[in-house]
Amino acid sequence: MKLFFRIAAFCLAVVFSTTCVAQRLRSPWDGQTIKLTDAGYKCPDPPEFAKSLYAESYYTDEHHSIIDPTKKEAFEDATEAPTHLGQYVGLAADAYLQKGSRAAAQCAYSLLTAAAQAKAWSEKMPTNNATYEQKWLLSRTAMAYLKIRDSGVGSAEDDKLIQKWFAMLAGRIRDYVDDKRRNPNSDAWNNHLYWAGLAVAAAGVAANNKGDFHWGLDAYKTGASEIGPQGQLPRELARAGMALHYHLYALAPLVMLAELGEANGVDLYAEKNGAIDRLARLCEAGLQNPEIFAKATGVAQNVPDKISGFEIGWAVPYVKRHPDAQLSQWIAQAATVRFWQWGGLPPGWKQS
Repeated sequence: MKLFFRIAAFCLAVVFSTTCVAQRLRSPWDGQTIKLTDAGYKCPDPPEFAKSLYAESYYTDEHHSIIDPTKKEAFEDATEAPTHLGQYVGLAADAYLQKGSRAAAQCAYSLLTAAAQAKAWSEKMPTNNATYEQKWLLSRTAMAYLKIRDSGVGSAEDDKLIQKWFAMLAGRIRDYVDDKRRNPNSDAWNNHLYWAGLAVAAAGVAANNKGDFHWGLDAYKTGASEIGPQGQLPRELARAGMALHYHLYALAPLVMLAELGEANGVDLYAEKNGAIDRLARLCEAGLQNPEIFAKATGVAQNVPDKISGFEIGWAVPYVKRHPDAQLSQWIAQAATVRFWQWGGLPPGWKQS
């Protein structure tokens, strides 16, 4: 009898283990049927890799709302290589999704494996702004990777190498945020936390690392708890003339995190009585009438000439769950809904 129970327990353990392996963390792009084609794709040369970078803030006032053009240029020069890597990978991944291009998927894999082999920008960064670039690098490359991981063009060795690199970056980001959380006035509590959450959660999905995935979801929950009854984020309102801009900038990673949650059966859209809906409605109202934010801050807002990817890309997946005529109109009119910091085209985008 004892032998029977031991055998039964062993069999259950094997079944449970097999089930767990089969149930990997999912992305919004899983389950799509994309037929590989011979559509051409010109793959750019990878940028020059480094393990670290030095970048300083380009804002000149205490609200971080006034940009010094010279400092902004210096920042862009310092971060050009990781920015280009993310852009290249995102464009290639989107070309694979839209055209089934084998060459595009191979391009994305080649760029990612080269960066992973170089352990690109994976060291502890010397400045806050350099650490910001580290998380944006991870958010855009990990999200792009999720688009191509089932293409069949990458080898198991490629995937292992890329996922290991993602895990290195995620560890750096988690360490930075966890250390800064001891200060309630730090950047570990504003939009930077949400972008860090997206980066780490996407890396978690890529590597099937539930610890990283749930760390990212917890960042979302912190963000949802910050959203006020009218949809306002107090820390972003403090950005004076950039308050509308930074509400939109905070909303984007929250929507993308919610989509990662949805793909894995976690309803983040309902968190804190649907707090993200209040934020989305406020952002929509602000784009229609920036005076709402001008009155709240006492400062005229920096408003884009045209609504494009940064301002409206988040709405592509959002309106599929929360239909909105105005948002849909802006999506249709936008020149692009792509934004490099979430890996190119957003989840749910279908080329017409």
